[in-house]
Amino acid sequence: MRTVQGTIERTIRGRAKGGETSASSIAFLVVLWLSIVFALVFLAVLIVTTIIDGWNRLDSRLFTEYPASNPEDAGARPAILGSLWVIGTTAFMTIPLGVAAAIHLEEFADRNNWFNRFIEVNVQNLAAIPAVIYGMLTLAALGLFGVTNKNMVWVGALALSMLILPVVIIATRESLRAVPEEIRQGSLAVGATPLQTVLRNTLPGAVPGIATGSILALSRALGEAAPLLLLGGLVFLSFDPNGLMSGYTTMPIQIFNWTGRPQEGFHELAAAASVLLLVMLLAMNALAIAIRNRYQQRW
Repeated sequence: MRTVQGTIERTIRGRAKGGETSASSIAFLVVLWLSIVFALVFLAVLIVTTIIDGWNRLDSRLFTEYPASNPEDAGARPAILGSLWVIGTTAFMTIPLGVAAAIHLEEFADRNNWFNRFIEVNVQNLAAIPAVIYGMLTLAALGLFGVTNKNMVWVGALALSMLILPVVIIATRESLRAVPEEIRQGSLAVGATPLQTVLRNTLPGAVPGIATGSILALSRALGEAAPLLLLGGLVFLSFDPNGLMSGYTTMPIQIFNWTGRPQEGFHELAAAASVLLLVMLLAMNALAIAIRNRYQQRW
């Protein structure tokens, strides 16, 4: 009995000695908070500086004018429309396929099967691959099928779809897992088939999480330039993209082009376009939060 009591006392003293009030723990917390504060301050300074630099060009010309050799006459109209076309096509290509794949892996696939486990591991790994790799993969695939004109909306959307597809699958699976198992069992108990259970009970309950994950994935795609530049995305476009087969440019590509110009006016344009892109990203994230808060269910 004394031996057990002594062991407990030594354990308690050891935890108190090396617990959260120890010098090493306090030092780690201080370093952690200083790192977070430094990152936030750096981000705030960067955003404020960009807004100040581009404030004079945040006007109607940015939305209505085409790129030009004179920065005073230039605008980002084709880039804005091109971004909308590419992201819209990406959503159309990715979300149905990603949701269907997640439903199969989570609700119907045999988790003890080695092939299904192999797919799950690779989906998780693909979510962390750099974006430029997907541009190289798309370029190789198009070359294999003999596609010579790679500057088309659907080509850029294809690269971005492969980029965010693993993210959509993972987000959808997590949303499906959040639906209580009792709902599935109750549906099956009253005679519904597994497919009817998914379509009428499980999937509607997971919609808020699916919508949030999909919008956040599309936000990431909206800010990507590397895979599109690798596929020959235009840096100077004097017409509006008007279809899947049309040439295009996007906001990140246009910003990349303007920052490489020597004239100060183009740098102001790049800052203004960066602010506009940031607003678009914040709007998409705000929409995701609103959808989650509006339709999220408490089980």
